[in-house]
Amino acid sequence: MSVLLAERRGDVLLATLNRPHRRNAMDAELQAALDSLFASCAADPSLRVLVLAGAGGHFCAGLDLSAVAEEGDPAAREARALARNRATAGRFAALASLPQVTVACVEGVALAGALGLVAACDIVLAEAGARFGAPEVKRGLVPAQILPWLVRRMGFPAAKRLAVTGATLTAEEALRAGLVDEVLAGAEALAARRESLLADLREAGPRAVAETKALSALLAPAVPEGYTEAATAAFARTAAGAEAAEGVAAFREKRPPAWAATPR
Repeated sequence: MSVLLAERRGDVLLATLNRPHRRNAMDAELQAALDSLFASCAADPSLRVLVLAGAGGHFCAGLDLSAVAEEGDPAAREARALARNRATAGRFAALASLPQVTVACVEGVALAGALGLVAACDIVLAEAGARFGAPEVKRGLVPAQILPWLVRRMGFPAAKRLAVTGATLTAEEALRAGLVDEVLAGAEALAARRESLLADLREAGPRAVAETKALSALLAPAVPEGYTEAATAAFARTAAGAEAAEGVAAFREKRPPAWAATPR
C-alpha cells in the first residue's frame, strides 16, 4: 500500500497522505514520497494545482515519533536528527517554491511538522473539527523548521506564542490567527469548496500565477539566512537529549512528563 496516493485530474493533482493507522504521521518512507512528489511537480509545467490532504479523517500528526526515539548512542541519534531536520527544511521550501497553486485541505489533526506543510501552502481550507498544534516543546523538542513558516503565515507574536506554549488551536482559532483561510462545516462542505476553488483557480493564467508566486517570495522570504542550520542544530541537540527521551516516553505512555509535575 502506498503511503502517498496521487490522483491526477487533468491539470490538478490530488495528493493524499496515506498512513491512517498512524494519523498519517510522517515516517522516512512518507517523507521521501513527499520529496519525490514536490520534485515531480516542480518539473511539470502542465500541472496547475497541487492539493494536499490526509486519509482516514486526519491531515497529519507530524513526525512519527518512533523516528525520534530510535535506539542507539546519543551521537548516532544526533547525526540522524541533523540529517532529518535539514531534509525537513528543504521539504517545506520545495513546497513553498512550487510554481503551481498549492492547497491544503485539513481534516482532523495537523500537528508539528504537518503545520510546516500547511503553512507552506498558498491556500488552507479546514473542516470545522480540525485541530492545529505545535506540541514539540511538550515532548522536549523544538519546532525548529516549522517556525519560520508559521511566522510568515501568522505573524511573529502569534507564531511564537503557539510555539512556546505547545498549544492546540481549533479551526476557528486558526482562522482568526491567519493559519487557515476558510473553515467549512463538515467533510462534504470541505470537498465542495475544494472543487469550487479549483474552478476559480483555473481562471488564472498558469504563467502569471508562477511569476506572482516568485515575486511574492522575494517580498516575504520565509527563512532568514543562517536559520536552517541553527534550527537543525537546535533540534538535533534536543532530540538526542534526556528531555526528549522523557517527553516521547510520556507521550507514548499517555502520562505527563516529569517536568510537568506540580512543585511542592
